[in-house]
Amino acid sequence: MNRRHALPYLLPYVLYVLAAQLPLAPEHGYMLRIVLTGGALAWAARRIRGFTGPQRASVSIIVGVAAGLVGIAAWILLLKPFVGYAGAAAEGSKRTAMYFWLRAGAATLLVPFAEEFALRGFVLRFAVQWDRFRKAKDKDPFGAALDADLHDVEPGAWTWFAVLVSTAAFTLGHGFVEWPAAIVYGALMAGLWIWRKDLLSCVVAHAVSNAALAYYVHARGAWELW
Repeated sequence: MNRRHALPYLLPYVLYVLAAQLPLAPEHGYMLRIVLTGGALAWAARRIRGFTGPQRASVSIIVGVAAGLVGIAAWILLLKPFVGYAGAAAEGSKRTAMYFWLRAGAATLLVPFAEEFALRGFVLRFAVQWDRFRKAKDKDPFGAALDADLHDVEPGAWTWFAVLVSTAAFTLGHGFVEWPAAIVYGALMAGLWIWRKDLLSCVVAHAVSNAALAYYVHARGAWELW
């Protein structure tokens, strides 16, 4: 089952990453990412399970907003010591308003869904099953997890192994200088899944963080953080 689940959970994220590698003008690159990832998310939406959980969605939204603000504050504090400032403001000033709004829109409306579906929706739950088969002394725990159904994983289920795997995957999706911030943020998102038992809180937190970062970068001219 998980072999089939991998496509809807991972495709939006993979398309976003692949589109970012194409040699296109910045504005055109973000337009392509919006089209490809948005289309993939629309297709995948009916195949995703666990977006809402057994607890109240309204509370998950409130918790997600608060966690998103805390998370981006931690991200900025942890990233600042590792980024270079020379030329960052000048580079940022060359970007057009269209570029800023396309990037901010993609980061706020698409990336949270794509990353959380992939990393907390699939990777974390898959790693829970992998770890359970490993602890049960299965001869091929990874293969057994591939044949299992992650939709059978209880909302909020976790193991330390699963948290480490999902956080590591999230961290590796970011630049080297972002790793300290990404480790903390990835752990925070895993904590939301465990606490609220849904992906909704993770998506809301991620969206709030990305929107807040876009605002901070634009207002302060802190382009080195973006």
